[in-house]
Amino acid sequence: MANLQWDIFCKVIDNFGDIGICWRLAAGLAARGERVRLWVDDGSALAWMAPGGQQGVLVLPWTETLDVSCLDTTSSDVLIEAFGCDAAPEFIAARARIGASLAPKDAPKPLWINLEYLSAESYVARNHGLTSLVSSGPAAGSHKVFFYPGFTPGTGGLLREPDLLQRQAAFDRAAWLKQHGIEWRGETLVSLFCYEPPALIQLLDDLTHNGIQAQPVRLLVAAGRATQAVKSLLALKKADDNDQIGLKATNYLHEKLSISYLPLLTQIDFDHLLWASDINFVRGEDSIVRAIWAGKPFIWQIYPQDDGAHGPKLEAFLDLLAAPAGLRAFHRVWNGLSDQKLPPLTHASGWQQTAAKNRAWLAAQPDLTSRLLEYATKNR
Repeated sequence: MANLQWDIFCKVIDNFGDIGICWRLAAGLAARGERVRLWVDDGSALAWMAPGGQQGVLVLPWTETLDVSCLDTTSSDVLIEAFGCDAAPEFIAARARIGASLAPKDAPKPLWINLEYLSAESYVARNHGLTSLVSSGPAAGSHKVFFYPGFTPGTGGLLREPDLLQRQAAFDRAAWLKQHGIEWRGETLVSLFCYEPPALIQLLDDLTHNGIQAQPVRLLVAAGRATQAVKSLLALKKADDNDQIGLKATNYLHEKLSISYLPLLTQIDFDHLLWASDINFVRGEDSIVRAIWAGKPFIWQIYPQDDGAHGPKLEAFLDLLAAPAGLRAFHRVWNGLSDQKLPPLTHASGWQQTAAKNRAWLAAQPDLTSRLLEYATKNR
């Protein structure tokens, strides 16, 4: 089958997770020879996420009045609306008009895919691949397909580049840390990418006084909300204790804990951060998938929702992992779903087997990009 033209619409809602996932998908499709137009209402984060771009991906602004002149010369074979956003009406109208006027009657029909959020809950497998009739507008009579990323063979899979595990196997941790100015002295490395978990102060106190299994720890704090949260807590501690804790780029707070604040990282370097660390704290959907592929013990801060839907979503994920009791307890406290004290990371080394086992069986499944390509081949 000839390479297809994919149009991905992405609306940046919060924290750049949406654009991060959409960029990985667009770049993955283009790396396999597909042509991609990525329509995004705020593409500013791509300047640091993917400064080199990707051959085959054209990033276009999703403005209030959309310029759809590109459809006059290049058709749209597959339209993806990411995470419940509705593609621009002008695009839908132009796609329907041009398709009806130019395509022969026996030509393959263009696809319309709604790419959903990631979850381990049981409804994902039930709803994956279902269609919905478009009953009105210029595209009336078309069908949208609901495509659910997921963790089981009956879902859409997870984003993964074909060479990801090979690149990790060749990764040089010491060289990467040195390149980024991190003075590693053999401490246990813990990455921190979070929102503002209430238990963060407990984690900082525990690491400061105890380390992990009495060994020193270096906390590698991601730029943005994680850095702001840590610095705010340390500023409060300084005011309360009248101590000499500073807020330089790297500081020794205690003989058991040191902190390095990181700059904004490209997507490639974010992977490197997870590979370099012994334990990873991650948040949202894009980073949890990258933590799974890193194969290291991880703690996930799920995006909190006002209706509490994140609670069952987290439990379903922990069930999928067959997470041991200590890992479950830590997740619940970290996500504000338990009022117990945050357990120490003493047993984190024992979570390595869980991480390795789950990476292995998930890596044996086809990835999301491959499944989308297979679906397009079979259903156009």
